[in-house]
Amino acid sequence: MKRSLLVCFALGALASNAAFANADLAKAKNCMACHAVANKLVGPSFKDVAAKYAGQKDAEGKLVQKVLKGGSGVWGAVPMPANPQVNEAEAQTLVKWVMSQK
Repeated sequence: MKRSLLVCFALGALASNAAFANADLAKAKNCMACHAVANKLVGPSFKDVAAKYAGQKDAEGKLVQKVLKGGSGVWGAVPMPANPQVNEAEAQTLVKWVMSQK
């Protein structure tokens, strides 16, 4: 019992650290200049993005490309600029984290 409880605690801590690390990545890559987790700033909140794309099989691929290349028209008139400071692996990590916001 003690051992399984310890394993559950350790897995929970790892998951929590991964979520925190991805928030740190979003800050480091300047995503938070235009986005917030729960509130609209210049762009939509990450929770709104997750809700809009929930259940779409191709959502992660689309969003990775938007992070890398930018886009416009989906959330209004303000375009999202390209993010050359983000590589593809980082974009995938960020998108998975955004999609986990519920």
